[in-house]
Amino acid sequence: MQAENVRQCGGKRLKGVLDKGSKDQPLVTVVTAVCNGQPYVAGCLESVLLQDYPNIEHIVMDGGSSDGTVDVLRQYEDRIALWRSEPDRGIYNAWNKALVEARGEWICFLGADDEFLPGAVSSYMAFAAKNPQAEYISSKAKLVFASGKERIIGRPWAWRELLKQMCICHVGSMHKKSLFMRLGYFDTSYRISGDYEFLLRQRSDLRSAFLPAVTVLVRAGGICYSADVFYESSRAKHETGGLPRSLALFGLGLALINHKARSFVHRILDSINKIG
Repeated sequence: MQAENVRQCGGKRLKGVLDKGSKDQPLVTVVTAVCNGQPYVAGCLESVLLQDYPNIEHIVMDGGSSDGTVDVLRQYEDRIALWRSEPDRGIYNAWNKALVEARGEWICFLGADDEFLPGAVSSYMAFAAKNPQAEYISSKAKLVFASGKERIIGRPWAWRELLKQMCICHVGSMHKKSLFMRLGYFDTSYRISGDYEFLLRQRSDLRSAFLPAVTVLVRAGGICYSADVFYESSRAKHETGGLPRSLALFGLGLALINHKARSFVHRILDSINKIG
């Protein structure tokens, strides 16, 4: 058997140390899925460890990295709740495996190349206490591009707007554990838009709240910025019952046209910058 196919695991929980919550400060589970994320994963782990909220368990699911990611996880052996390294079937399969292990009343998903800003979790939990009806809470995020350009993203959850596009920032947003008990886990047939599909399932009945603060740093790039995301999003809109197939396909066509137009403009601007 090749080394990358060997299941490895560690963390405080395997040594009998369990993170706990209280009535006033419930346990929050942070889930991170990673595969060959060695350049950034330590920053992600540190951003969780530096939170001033006392009751956090961090679960990391590694997809069998071969770049030194597992070595980094071993360095945090006594400071994260649980990590596991084994082949998986994509990010949503990894998230689902983490959900089985999650003990928190609230659960959030933080990318291996993303970072919580200081005080993020305590801000979320203070806001949750003021909005006891909410089962999903999102906020704003600082989107950072490789060029160094930054942009603030994330708007309040709104059913009609969500049907058009992913208007919220899912990274770091909080889900009540009861939401997964009611709706089920992520659909692993999706590669990119499984979180979007999950949030569409409850349709207009999702009890949401919006924290108007920037809580997380998100690095732009990767597969989420490919045209494939529009195909999966169109499928999610139809399969969750939000849109008839004809309207979903019409929206797909418009999204692809806009995507190609933006790509063309960016190529022209890049050419101009190189000439200049």
